[in-house]
Amino acid sequence: MPIQKILVVDDSPTERFALNEFLSRQGFNVVTAESGEEAIAKARSENPDLILMDVVMPGINGYQATRTISRDEATRSIPIIMCTSKGQDTDKIWGMRQGAQAYMVKPIDHEALLSKIQELG
Repeated sequence: MPIQKILVVDDSPTERFALNEFLSRQGFNVVTAESGEEAIAKARSENPDLILMDVVMPGINGYQATRTISRDEATRSIPIIMCTSKGQDTDKIWGMRQGAQAYMVKPIDHEALLSKIQELG
């Protein structure tokens, strides 16, 4: 199934805008969320084909939101790519254990992101 709708989750308006602009130009339908709580709700209501999840956010962080989404019967089939400034090996391992299919460190390389999206699609 090709990926068409992407949920971008980031508490930074600049990051959300940049990813939204880039992905929209590539032909994707982009939905955004600015918190882990909103990400969980939109994963259920919007049923995206892919989620790009930041980690460091107030309230429910990206690890917690990823764990919730990947273990919920209604949303567990949605692949998640963590997109974060947390680049330590332990951060990556923890992200993957929460249910992420991939882990990318900011600043996000747009070509590498596209390649990963195609791989997951």
